[in-house]
Amino acid sequence: MVILKSQRDALLAPLQSVSGIVERRHTLPILSNVLLEKQGDVLTLVATDIEIQITTVSRQVGGEEEGAMTVAARKLQDILRSLPDSASITLDLEDKRLLLKAGKSRFTLQTLPAEDFPRMAIAEEEGKTLKVTQREFRTLIGKTQYAMAAQDVRYYLNGLMLMVDGPELRSVATDGHRLAYNSMELSAGFERQEMILPRKTVLELNRLLSDTAAPLEITLGTNQIRFVFDDIILVSKLIDGKFPDYERVIPSTLEHHMTVNRQALHAAMSRAAILTNDKFHGVRILLAENQLKIAATNVEQEEAEEEIEVQYTGADIDVGFNVTYLLDVLNNLTGDDVVWSFNNASSSALITVPGNDRFKYVIMPMRI
Repeated sequence: MVILKSQRDALLAPLQSVSGIVERRHTLPILSNVLLEKQGDVLTLVATDIEIQITTVSRQVGGEEEGAMTVAARKLQDILRSLPDSASITLDLEDKRLLLKAGKSRFTLQTLPAEDFPRMAIAEEEGKTLKVTQREFRTLIGKTQYAMAAQDVRYYLNGLMLMVDGPELRSVATDGHRLAYNSMELSAGFERQEMILPRKTVLELNRLLSDTAAPLEITLGTNQIRFVFDDIILVSKLIDGKFPDYERVIPSTLEHHMTVNRQALHAAMSRAAILTNDKFHGVRILLAENQLKIAATNVEQEEAEEEIEVQYTGADIDVGFNVTYLLDVLNNLTGDDVVWSFNNASSSALITVPGNDRFKYVIMPMRI
């Protein structure tokens, strides 16, 4: 029976929206599949990895039959990508197999029953609902997400802390060696609440959200958080843990302040990074009056040295940092200049942006 008739992009675009969380190989085979449900002329697509569930729809489909099935998400996506942009597609379900036809191309894919698909249990509670633009939220998390830990045994660091406090929404990430903080203004005040989003959820939101003023609705629950935007609903479990007290990490008094052109600093750091030790990625920062030297060496005793002009009149400082951590923050900031503040070579440094008191980046020094 012909379940669906569609243009390629009417199926590929929503499939790409949900398939980012799908693992190619999973201990539970059905989790590698996407659920396709057709009712009338609306196709609903659902993907989950048990922790996150993404649902979206396509309304540009035909076909008289209704039905539901699950099929390998990445295989279907790869097939659709390989077809011409203008291809017309039909999907037939025959003997528990999906037959995809496009012109003279034919593909037969294995399916699993739709009733076996493990949908997430959506919390009934009605929590706080925040309404922001996609650009605002994408900027909020984009300036902090790179500081998340990847596979730390302190599981609560493998994510991003969101805090709503009065009329402010804050985003904080740390891996124990650095911390990124950013905040934005809300249109209404809310009771203080904090939650930790899993790393995978944050990366998926950064991929899916657009850099536009299109609306985003965020509903905060006790154990879940829900994001609704465009035709997408993303529901994620929260990490159960206590996030570190970020306010104690951010230094409040710093004696020395250097202002430097962001692009010049990024270029110099990038060049010096080529000759850093592959394991530690350390660079020496030698700061003198209106002058910054960046030096790197490696186990082959190769050396790199960069020198740039800065605005600085404090004491001379010689300190080491992980250059990867510095490049991460410089890659994710905008604006012409950054302010780099120190106390001494053994204390953490603070990077901020002139005229923006909402962003802060703390980095611990390293011995070189």
